[in-house]
Amino acid sequence: MSSSSHFDVLIVGAGISGINAAYRIQSELPHYEYSIIESRGAIGGTWDFFRYPGLRSDSDLHTFGFPWRPWASPESIADGPAIRKYLEDSAEQYGIDRKIKFKHRLVAANWSSDDQEWSLDVDTDDGTDSITARFLILSTGYYDYNEPLNTTIPGLHDFRGQIVHPQSWPEDLDYAGKKVIIIGSGATAITLLPVLAEKATRVTMLQRSPTYLLSLPRVDPIGKLLHMLLPKSLAYKLVRLQFLIIPFLFYQFCRVCPSIARFLLRKGAERQLPKNIPHDPNFNPTYNPWEQRLCVCPNGDFYEALRAGTSDVVTDKIKKVEETGIITESGKTLDADIIVTATGLKLQLAGGAKITVDSKPVIQSEKYIWNGQMIQDVPNAVIVIGYTNASWTLGSDSTAINVCRLLKHMDANSMAFATPRVPEGSNMVSRPMMDLSSTYVKKAKSTLPLAGNKGPWKPRVNYIIDRWTANYGSLTTDMEFTKARKIG
Repeated sequence: MSSSSHFDVLIVGAGISGINAAYRIQSELPHYEYSIIESRGAIGGTWDFFRYPGLRSDSDLHTFGFPWRPWASPESIADGPAIRKYLEDSAEQYGIDRKIKFKHRLVAANWSSDDQEWSLDVDTDDGTDSITARFLILSTGYYDYNEPLNTTIPGLHDFRGQIVHPQSWPEDLDYAGKKVIIIGSGATAITLLPVLAEKATRVTMLQRSPTYLLSLPRVDPIGKLLHMLLPKSLAYKLVRLQFLIIPFLFYQFCRVCPSIARFLLRKGAERQLPKNIPHDPNFNPTYNPWEQRLCVCPNGDFYEALRAGTSDVVTDKIKKVEETGIITESGKTLDADIIVTATGLKLQLAGGAKITVDSKPVIQSEKYIWNGQMIQDVPNAVIVIGYTNASWTLGSDSTAINVCRLLKHMDANSMAFATPRVPEGSNMVSRPMMDLSSTYVKKAKSTLPLAGNKGPWKPRVNYIIDRWTANYGSLTTDMEFTKARKIG
């Protein structure tokens, strides 16, 4: 069964970025016809997809949430189900949920310069939809939903217990009374350990190299006080401002004064560690703070689990996995009933869809990205990318605001499409789009678009500058506009 429909704007993905983009479109361009297609059967994206125990955000919800619908809970760091409910309620309140087509997966998108529109092939439970749209917003997130990061672990197939990846956590997994090894040291591993330790006999986090860990209060005391003393609307604004400024200053401090930042993070860890777990080498990364994303533990729950005595951290490489556990290169034997491979995400943009322009494939790794959102030589399309050093939504909202300005500019000047072009002879020097040294980012460099060293091709800097650019920056620098065809 095949059907077809046309929209002014098509949004791909009903996660936090897609819902936000929909709100901006219907608020700023109310005469536009738009729709959202979502490959899954529910709103939420990441927050509906992942179901592992303890799932939560590493970012505060005051800035991770929508500026147009403030996060009302006193908890600054929230769990996955609470975030999913917030997204569902936000979409319902503004009628965005009625614009979503579930179980619609984008397979391919081709831009036709002759037709001045996108043609999209979409898989559904009933067959195929053929959708056309003037403008495409790809709010598909940044990782592959179907396949985690491929990591070779010698002998893993010999293990007789259960092997679990957080990306496909079994709902019926019983870890009570079991010995669990978590392989990895990123945000997922840090989140899992204290939750699994509540029921498991033993939980060991086996890491090749450590990460920086920052303890933050789950309920912000300043925000709590502001809500007690001030009118609700004013308190919301001040709390959000607080969470915009303080993390930004802390990030800048870490980049400018890395040795002092290392010292402070070290002292914070040493104060909370039990005596039987040394700081070195378990909590002493070889890189500077924010060269990789900092991990957060609310109310120090990770350290609390270590102090309880049923959890530990081992910093070592895996020699091999045997039937009943893991042998490390230093000769340690770690017994396990369950191995959790929290080894990272496989980065992917556009949800893996095939993107073509006039039937020619777009090779993203050979293209620069304009203002962190539009791919060089690809007309009327944005890829929504948030921040790695702040709340994701701050970056995605800047993109949505910029898109609305661009569409208004095009309408006012009778333009059909806008195409970012790198000027000839610009001698552009390429830079990584994501300025992180994490393994999953390094492995994805061959698939991600490039940032440049000039003008709108530079990598995103911070929310303050990017929001100013979204509201007031040039829409015409290195942008080629094409007039709409005259009908008749």
